[in-house]
Amino acid sequence: MTRRLVIAVDGPAAAGKGTLAKRLALALDLPYLDTGLLYRATGRRMIDAGHDPARGAAEEFAASVGLEDLSRTDLRVPEVDRAASLVAAQPAVRRVLVDVQRRFAGEHGAVLDGRDIGTVIFPDASVKLFITASPRTRATRRWEQLATDPDTPDREEQITRVEREIEARDMADSSRAVAPLRAAEDAVRIETDGLSADEVLAEALRIVARMTR
Repeated sequence: MTRRLVIAVDGPAAAGKGTLAKRLALALDLPYLDTGLLYRATGRRMIDAGHDPARGAAEEFAASVGLEDLSRTDLRVPEVDRAASLVAAQPAVRRVLVDVQRRFAGEHGAVLDGRDIGTVIFPDASVKLFITASPRTRATRRWEQLATDPDTPDREEQITRVEREIEARDMADSSRAVAPLRAAEDAVRIETDGLSADEVLAEALRIVARMTR
């Protein structure tokens, strides 16, 4: 039996891993899962129910999250950024959502992007990629995703604020006791500063081809 192809795409927020993972899955005809949305959806459910994600007790909310929750349009806002980081630090939540991620890949393989795919979820993944970029580049990308007025006079001020939020999220994710954000020892790093989405995809496809010969 041919070994299923599981590709782990890890990295910090707004580094370009989501864009890459979706395009990689399409190019390789594999299912795709943005695993970070599972934690965002859990945090979103807690906020909607009036619960403070910082106070824990998020396991029951994680257990109620389904793939349909991942299509919500209110998951990438600052309050959910914070909530996702808080619930992701809870071992009980991670146990629930780890099972979801492993079942998703199933027998057919998948491209999964997140922060601990190659280190925790699929440490034996066929290919492990770690996608990163400078905080400033990532902040600019995130701001452009959310900006309602690209020509606002305080554009730089707003990007600087997003940069501080990203750096705080990085610190929280990399210092948590459970499944911290870090590159797997055998992951291949791709720095996306100055690269187009097409260039990142081409590099990733070269890596996949080399590692799955």
